[in-house]
This record gives sequence, C-alpha cells and structure tokens, in this order.
Amino acid sequence: MSTTDKAPAEAPHDPAARAGADPASPADSDAVTDAAAGAQLSTAPVEDGAAGPVGIGVIGWARWFWRQLTSMRVALILLFLLSLGSIPGSLVPQTQVDPMKVAQWKKDHAFWVPAAEKLQLFDVYSSVWFSAIYILLFLSLIGCIIPRTWQFVGQLTGRPPGAPRRLKRLPAYATWRTEASPEEVLSQARDLLGKRRFRTESAGDAVAAEKGYLREAGNLAFHIALIVLLVAFAAGQLFKSEGGKLVLRGKGFANTLTQYDDFKSGSLFSSDDLPPFSFTLDRFDASYEKTGPQKGTPRDFKAYVTYSEGAHGEPKKAEIEVNKPLEIDGSKVFLLGHGYAPVISVADPTGKVVYKDAVPMLPFDANLSSSGAVKVPDGYRDKNGKKEQLGFNAMFVPTFAGEGKGTMLSQFPALDFPVLALSAYHGSLGVDAGLPQNVYQLNTSKMQEFKNPEGELFKQRLLPGETMTLPDGAGTVKFEGIERWATFSVTQQPGDGLALAGAVIAIGGLAASLFIQRRRIWVRAVRGEDGLTVVELAGLGRSESAKLPEELSVLCAALYERAPSPAQALTTEEEEGERA
Repeated sequence: MSTTDKAPAEAPHDPAARAGADPASPADSDAVTDAAAGAQLSTAPVEDGAAGPVGIGVIGWARWFWRQLTSMRVALILLFLLSLGSIPGSLVPQTQVDPMKVAQWKKDHAFWVPAAEKLQLFDVYSSVWFSAIYILLFLSLIGCIIPRTWQFVGQLTGRPPGAPRRLKRLPAYATWRTEASPEEVLSQARDLLGKRRFRTESAGDAVAAEKGYLREAGNLAFHIALIVLLVAFAAGQLFKSEGGKLVLRGKGFANTLTQYDDFKSGSLFSSDDLPPFSFTLDRFDASYEKTGPQKGTPRDFKAYVTYSEGAHGEPKKAEIEVNKPLEIDGSKVFLLGHGYAPVISVADPTGKVVYKDAVPMLPFDANLSSSGAVKVPDGYRDKNGKKEQLGFNAMFVPTFAGEGKGTMLSQFPALDFPVLALSAYHGSLGVDAGLPQNVYQLNTSKMQEFKNPEGELFKQRLLPGETMTLPDGAGTVKFEGIERWATFSVTQQPGDGLALAGAVIAIGGLAASLFIQRRRIWVRAVRGEDGLTVVELAGLGRSESAKLPEELSVLCAALYERAPSPAQALTTEEEEGERA
C-alpha cells in the first residue's frame, strides 16, 4: 500500500477542479479553471463584477446596486462603518443619557458646537447617518443570507459528486491491491464511511462521500446572529427605560414616573409601559474588613425589601445584592449604592419644631465621608417680624478620628464614632421661585452667614443626641440619630434576552465555521488485469488542512484490514512506489 499527501508535479495548482468532474483526458482536466474549482465546495452565490452596468436602464441599475449592497464585501464595510460611528457616541456626551453633561460640554467646547450639532454628535444613535448605516447593514445581511440559505438547502438535499477519473491527482491519495471483489470493497467502504458520519453515494465502480456540511450552517448561523443582535440593539434603544431612586430605610417606592430621582428612556417608550409594582426598604446591612491591609474594604451589601406586584399584589420578602437584582414583571431592580442620613430636627425661637427629617448625605470617599444640605423653608421670624429661612451645609463622618487627631474625614465606613458638622445660614433658600434645585447643595447667593462672637462663620460638630443653639436666638438644631439609605436602579431592557441568544448563536456559528472542515473522499475498486482488485482512495478539502491526509490514512488502515493485499502484490506496489 502506498500513500501520497501531495499531488504529482504534472497536476494543476488546484486539484479541486477535478473533484466533481469526469474528464476524458488530462488536457480536459487542465481546462477547468480555479474559479470553477472553488465553486465545487462553495454555497456562496456568485457575485457579478465590480464594474457598474452600462446602458441597462433604471431596473438594471437597481439590480446592480442590490447585488453590490448584498455582497459580503459591502456588508463588512458597513459593519466597520457602524463600529466607527459608535466612537463619537462614547466620546461626546449624549442628550438622552445626560443632558447636564451635554450642556457642560457645549460650554467648554463652544468652538466645536456648531459642527457637532450639524453632525448630530449629541444624538449619535438616533442620527440620520447612523440610522442609514444601521438600516443598510441590516438589508445587506438579509440579502447575503437568503440566497446562501437556499443554496445550502439545495446542498443538503443533494448527493456527493461522482469520483474523478484520475484520483491520484488529488492532494491525499492511497492505493493497493486485494483479492477481495470490488463489490465487497465498496460495501466495506460504505460501511466505514457511514460510521464516520459521511454522506455516501455509490456510482459505478466508486463510492463518493462528503462530510462537514455544518461548516456552512455555522457560517449562516453567524450571519443570522448578527441580524438578531441588530434587532436586539434596536429594540433595546427604542423601548428601554432606566431610572434611579434613593430610598430611606422604612420608606417605599412605587414604579411611576414621578417617583424617580432621574429617568431616561428610548424614543418609543411610554410611561404606560412601566409595570405596576412597589417595594419598601426594610433593612440595609453592610459589613467591612476590620483589620489588615484590606481594612475598610466592603465584604457584603444587602438590602431587605418587601415588594408587591400590581396594585393589589401579595406582599413578598426579597433580598437585593450587588449584581443580584430583583426581577419583577420584566423589570430589574439593582442595588447601586448606600450611605447615611442623619436625622435632624430644627426648633424656632419659641421651641416649636418646624423641621424634622432624615437628610441623605452623599459619600465622596471609600470610608463614606459624606456631604449634604439641610433646608428649612419654615425657619423663624426675626426681631422685625421678617420671615427667615434656614439652611445648613452639612458634613457627616461615620468614624471620626477625634478632636485634634485629624480632619473631618472618616477613618472607617461603619458607624464607630459618627459626627455631624453644620455651618448655618439664614435668608432665602430660593425654593419659592419654582426653579429646580440640587437637594444636596445649598444655594447661599441670597443668604447670610450666622456669625459667632468672633465674627466668623458659625459652625459646630455634633454627636448623636447633641443640640446646637443658633446665634441671635434663631432657634436650635438637634442631631437626633442616623438612618440608612440605598440607591436602586430600575431598568427595562426588552432586547437583552434576544441579544444574549444572538451572541450565543454567533459564537457557536463562528466556532463551527472555523473548526469544521468540509471534505470529500472517494473510494474506487476495479478488477485489474492480474485478477486482483485495485483499490484507490483520495480526499479533497475545501481548504488546506493537515487533518485530511490523517483522516484518509485512518480510513485506509480500517479498509485495509477488511481487504488486505496479498504479499506479492504488496511487494510489487512498494517497488512501483520506489521507482516513482
């Protein structure tokens, strides 16, 4: 038995041209072009030339344009343009995401604002040019996939092509002689190929087998998955919603538009699409590393809530952790952050409590050093009977280093030594003007500082339970206690499941198209002049692969065991191999 892995010198450059041909002579075989050879194992539609048609009318031009648009080359160009088009959306603030950042960007880059507005850089994903690329890519992929799918279906229902006359011209080839009859050899070959999941077809003195159809199936699945991802991206952008809410312990939240602290949504989203549910923050627990180099590092955050679905749903208990959201009727409730809310009460000069509430403070470092503002619209009346509103800039630290031991910064995130520092103002808070204000900042443009006897800004540090007396008999402020708060993000992403399915299909299809090899094997058995059966095996792959000769060798060994060579025939074959 002799085996060759490469074609002889007289063979053409690409032997695939002979995979499905039956030439009458070597000259006829050499006449087959390389383009026809590639078409033997390809399911892709043949594209027209790149040059545009001449003198064919409107319908002809439309047909030419469609063929160019649905070519794989144009699809790749559009995909690249879509990637480039996403870059400005990452570098330039987007109106739908954060209008405040857009206003600040325009203020800082006034020179570029006219050009940016003309190019729609503040609304990239809803711009005309991005939508045009997106739609053209969508049409291009569909136009690529439909004809290839029909051709692939035809391939699945077809049979392997017959064996070429000159099998020894193919890249992988083996031959020997045996005393078994040609019918027995072909029967054994069909049995072996069938066990290896080859599709077989008998024709005359040969058996044709083909394998690796899933390669093209994977290729099609990958492109279909791209369409699925595009649809998921469009659905997510058009129908998505996302809102944030800060909830104090013991307080609740109802999923209505007016309850959100901030909210953004897609262009086709309606407030009626918000699923009806509500929840109450029962408790919030946090633990931290207390010793070692990781001191202060968070170990666990957990919010305990009671929620109900619908207007009259049954109350249910749930726990929300970081990256473990609560799913309610298509919405996901994520735990984003947490902090402290000092409980502060303010009494007027007569001792009447005019304000008492838990004031959330915003952390600005890892140890939860926090800042905020206390606004008291119903303050007091001065000696002249004029109504004065009160405001306080507040600084809160859960663990103070101690008087004279450090600045007003927390040493640890837990409530080991909580201290509240207040600086007091009186005047107009500006809340009566009806203009929106930041609840965490105090606008002192229309306010005056309370002064201490030394003429400095009146400020004081308080421990829980302590009281601060304001100058000029303006009243008192008491640090009543400390509450906890947590921030939640409520999101609806209708395209998430579809995008996940598309990503999984794309990965599977890409793996199949890369690792599955399309190949054909032919086995021929004919009676020789000496009465022995000449067995020939040859293989051809769609692409060069080291596995094809190896696979053919394994098949040869298995078939040789069932149809071995006589000793004399083997010696003769070896001598012919040495002479070759």
